[in-house]
Amino acid sequence: MSDKPTSSFPGDGAALVQGASRGIGLEFVRMLLAGGRFERVVATCRDPDAAEALTAIDDPRLVVVALDVTDEASIRAAAQTVRALAVPIRLLLNVAGVLHDDIAAPEKKLEDLDADALHHVFAINAIGPALVLKAFRPLLARRGRVVVAALSARVGSIGDNRLGGWYAYRASKAALNQLLHTAAIELGRRNRNAIVIALHPGTTDTGLSQPFQANVPDDQLFPTERCCRQLLAVIDGLGEDDSGGFRAWDGAPIAW
Repeated sequence: MSDKPTSSFPGDGAALVQGASRGIGLEFVRMLLAGGRFERVVATCRDPDAAEALTAIDDPRLVVVALDVTDEASIRAAAQTVRALAVPIRLLLNVAGVLHDDIAAPEKKLEDLDADALHHVFAINAIGPALVLKAFRPLLARRGRVVVAALSARVGSIGDNRLGGWYAYRASKAALNQLLHTAAIELGRRNRNAIVIALHPGTTDTGLSQPFQANVPDDQLFPTERCCRQLLAVIDGLGEDDSGGFRAWDGAPIAW
């Protein structure tokens, strides 16, 4: 698969990657710049000064903006910065997510549930992407193709849940899916060419999946480059009728 897939976008406007400091988000930025599909690529992250791999990219089309997905004031400020660029957004990718960190860890049983951890995971995985869409919605192109995509996870599927556990992560991704499905209905009324989609990237070799890779077959553990190529190919193949859906890395629909 080429690093420069045929673009399904009109050839103007900006792409915005929320959560671009590392992993999948950083690779999306690199690939979007290499593909030459947008006038600008806006990369947001909580602390640009600490995002050395991102800020080291030397490309005049790249704009790095501070955005803390857990802070609505920070999200609004980032939107104002992007507004000043005067370039409509045609692709908005919500990438940031959390499965485990210093606050939260995947729960194995009900006794592991913790209110602070639940709030933390929902803030990053569901509430944050919704508030990003709220703030940046006025900056989306009003005509022509627009795609808003967020990285969900197959474990967020209620119909596909056979193993249990991972309460906060599963529930936050299920909430994200509902928020995206609802937004798709509204945005479709504003721009019939707008597409809102939840995407499952597959198990990707990043810090999020690292503690859980032991039982993943080698051919099912994707390098970030392959993950992003696959997801961009899925995005390019979407039609307006796909808006509000939930798709896997290979384009296959996933049950809610």
